[in-house]
Amino acid sequence: MLGVIRNKSIRPSFSTFRFFSSSAKQMTVRDALNSALDEEMSADSKVFLMGEEVGEYQGAYKITKGLLEKYGPERVLDTPITEAGFTGIGVGAAYYGLKPVVEFMTFNFSMQAIDHIINSAAKSNYMSAGQISVPIVFRGPNGAAAGVGAQHSHCYASWYGSCPGLKVLAPYSAEDARGLLKAAIRDPDPVVFLENELLYGESFPVSAEVLDSSFCLPIGKAKIEREGKDVTITAFSKMVGFALKAAEILEKEGISAEVINLRSIRPLDRPTINASVRKTNRLVTVEEGFPQHGVGAEICTSVIEESFGYLDAPVERIAGADVPMPYAANLERLAVPHVEDIVRAAKRACHRSVPLAAAA
Repeated sequence: MLGVIRNKSIRPSFSTFRFFSSSAKQMTVRDALNSALDEEMSADSKVFLMGEEVGEYQGAYKITKGLLEKYGPERVLDTPITEAGFTGIGVGAAYYGLKPVVEFMTFNFSMQAIDHIINSAAKSNYMSAGQISVPIVFRGPNGAAAGVGAQHSHCYASWYGSCPGLKVLAPYSAEDARGLLKAAIRDPDPVVFLENELLYGESFPVSAEVLDSSFCLPIGKAKIEREGKDVTITAFSKMVGFALKAAEILEKEGISAEVINLRSIRPLDRPTINASVRKTNRLVTVEEGFPQHGVGAEICTSVIEESFGYLDAPVERIAGADVPMPYAANLERLAVPHVEDIVRAAKRACHRSVPLAAAA
């Protein structure tokens, strides 16, 4: 399976992607990821999986359940606990035309493999003047879970989002997970696919089109989850759900919030974000990661550069606390964003820091 395969395929045009939004069945994010892997492995014999416990144990979070039995040990490879080793093998396989999907038990452990991800995978296409494609996906849970401490709670969206040569995706719903993972596997470039452990068991409505094996989402395109006219709220991964809950609360207080699910961190859908801000004239960014040099900071910069004249209030950033994640539950809660933080920020942006009745 890991033999030399030289296949210089033409890069796909994303103009062929279709968009669907109608809802029907319910599907968990876990099942969405599993089905996407299954279908892409069935469709393309060059796709294979590798990582710790992806085979016999069926994945630490059961994302690869049933795939070893179906595709065998040549395409579902259990590796030793050595991220640097198996990531290097994966990048080398991608050099020769295979399509590895490398699972990290948590993206915190990807730091052991950072040299291969950045210096080998991300830079090779540019350094070879386009002669070398690296069709590899690095996937796994990213960001805070619950009670797992500082070394298992870091959000790496801004880390990888700052690196040219990588594409960085962060799904929220089952539709996101299924459509974006398929896009990542089919893409000719290295993709960092940031999941969230707490979303794996969450169920979302999916349409028949989403369940179709041909379904795919475009990389670099955000989704407006909820339209509004008073304030724009951007978020990704688990924070999209928080933003939607905040929007429901704000609606009861007369504030119409537009919620943008970024989906793609790199490339970032600047046109969608700026078009929304030019409509609402206000911006709140939400993320789990650290505030300094974060995804929200990049979004704020884009809006200031392209839409400053449209702003009616200072931009607001909601992010995790600027400290390593505490282990104590009471401190952990203080270190991550909550729905009420988003509500307060939106009210500040709308100059409504106090209830309407109190202001009257």
